Amino acid sequence: MAKYVMVIDLHKCAGCGACVISCKNENNVQEGFYWGHYTHKTVGKFPNVSYEFIPTLCNHCDNAPCVEVCPVGAMHKDEDGTGLTLHDPDKCIGCKRCQKADPYGVINYNKTKAHPFWRDNEKIIPKVTSSGKEVAKAVGEIPPYYNPARANTTDRGKTYDGIRRKGVVEKCLLCDHRVKKGLEPYCATACPADARIIGDLDDKNSEVSRLLKKYNSFRLKENLGTKPRVYYIRDFNAKK
Repeated sequence: MAKYVMVIDLHKCAGCGACVISCKNENNVQEGFYWGHYTHKTVGKFPNVSYEFIPTLCNHCDNAPCVEVCPVGAMHKDEDGTGLTLHDPDKCIGCKRCQKADPYGVINYNKTKAHPFWRDNEKIIPKVTSSGKEVAKAVGEIPPYYNPARANTTDRGKTYDGIRRKGVVEKCLLCDHRVKKGLEPYCATACPADARIIGDLDDKNSEVSRLLKKYNSFRLKENLGTKPRVYYIRDFNAKK
């Protein structure tokens, strides 16, 4: 089994946010939760100003603090040796130790029943717009963009339900239900600039190995010793 890493080419990245939206759609992520997100900042003074945009996700660290502190083994490294950091909701006791230990802020906790927006009768403009509940009823799913593949037990193995339950945490699994079938994570598939590349770092002929050999790279908060499996190459260029 391949041991996965992701390489994000910031020079190709357009900062469009398609990765964030596609992740939500693929994994039925509720409003206010982000398995994939981004950081951005502007530095310098006009006219010498630069803009930095960095897409973020779970780093699937080799030395994952969230795994180390979980008292019940719910947060764990994949037994198949893929390098992925996975989560078993059936073991999760909702203690949130993983969330507190996570230095990247990528773990979400379901304090209430998921997807409250699609259960709410409130209308933004009364007698003009529909409520979230009305839309969900018309579609027949909560959320209306529900993806059944996320709930397919054959695909997901020991990971998440299609909709996560109250009292458990959730985070990016690097689309384990896809990559184990030879597909890309959906954020990589949806990227219009092909800025995300996933592959086996142990394979010297893989695209990720080639890119990391060709370009200087960095990982987020490397000084913490977490050994992230998400690498960034080149610089973001908003002028392209």
